[in-house]
Amino acid sequence: MTKRVRVMRMSVEQPLWRALTGYRVLTMLYAIGLFVAAHENFDRPWVAIAYYAVLAGWTLGTLPKVAGAASCTKRFLVIDLTVAITGILLTPVADSHQRIVHDGPTLPSIWTAGAVLAFAIKGGWRWAAFASALVGVANIAQRGRPTQDTLHNVLLVCIASIAIGYVVEVARASERTLARALEIEAATRERERLARDIHDSVLQVLAMVQRRGSALGGEAAELGRLAGEQEVALRTLVAGGLVRTSHVSEDASLGAVVRAVDEPDEDADPCDLRSLLFPYAGAKVTVSEPGAPVGLPPKTARELAAAVGAALDNVHRHAGPDAAAWILVEDEPDAVIVTVRDDGPGIPDGRLAEAEGEGRLGVALSIRGRLRDIGGTAELISVPGQGTEVEMRVPRNSGEPENVGSTRGKAGQER
Repeated sequence: MTKRVRVMRMSVEQPLWRALTGYRVLTMLYAIGLFVAAHENFDRPWVAIAYYAVLAGWTLGTLPKVAGAASCTKRFLVIDLTVAITGILLTPVADSHQRIVHDGPTLPSIWTAGAVLAFAIKGGWRWAAFASALVGVANIAQRGRPTQDTLHNVLLVCIASIAIGYVVEVARASERTLARALEIEAATRERERLARDIHDSVLQVLAMVQRRGSALGGEAAELGRLAGEQEVALRTLVAGGLVRTSHVSEDASLGAVVRAVDEPDEDADPCDLRSLLFPYAGAKVTVSEPGAPVGLPPKTARELAAAVGAALDNVHRHAGPDAAAWILVEDEPDAVIVTVRDDGPGIPDGRLAEAEGEGRLGVALSIRGRLRDIGGTAELISVPGQGTEVEMRVPRNSGEPENVGSTRGKAGQER
């Protein structure tokens, strides 16, 4: 059976839960040891013994509860904190007044910090602040007044628990972000694998059917034509993998809030022009590109692609539904050149001037206007009966528009 690689849930906080488990056991033993060492100084040692029996049973019996975030419920946290606060408030009942005045330890001693840390790991720094505040009030109440040592201990527990809670929140967000990135990477690799398989098998079969059908003629020719159309459509779909997948999300639980924001083009990453031109490919439109990314500033790439779309609209509108078009992308050191050529009837003499007089400004605005705004030029050459060619040139150092004078003949005014 073929195994599928999946991104399983990670847990960067699990070591914290294991550390908390050990901390609770060790501090429980420490608190009991303090009592054993000074039990003769207690006024009511039986109260302390009863509390430590409950504390030991609760600590050992709830070890599975602090094994992970799922098992550590809110109810458990409330009871756990209640056990700690009860021990603090029972200290004046069990211990001698002299030891309390001289800042002797409370019955749960530093075990109390474990209850607060459980809040921090489970709910973050806000929960930690709430729990540490309750513990601080209980400590001051059992002392009868806020002493320097009491305030020092309370502040230490508060700062430590809030810091740990904040680190846990950051770790969880990083964990979700990493998991999402791994899922995106896995999806990208799977898409690339499928593209390779399709290219090596299906596209070759369709191309063979097209060639054989055209050679046999008759109904086989129609089958070959359909196979050719499907080959172009499928090749376009495969090439569509060049288009960046949008991962915009407002759901922070997926890892992070990801939004699309407008940035100055000069600070933006270059955009691959090919990814904007491949969607134009089809049964009647062929896209030829260098085979390597053609990087342009995003705004320049978008305007150039829109001008190509306007040129194709003119082909469909004026050359007829059966006309074929070719898009050629040339990546030169000093400029990017995109040529749109068709095999239509061409433009009759005077038709451009006539169209301009009728107010049809498709070429003037949609093509030349766009190229002029990004510092490029557009040349239109048409010979009646031999089709039309539009060459769009964008210099790489586009700042000032190039000289609009044509080196290949007068471009004309409008189609």
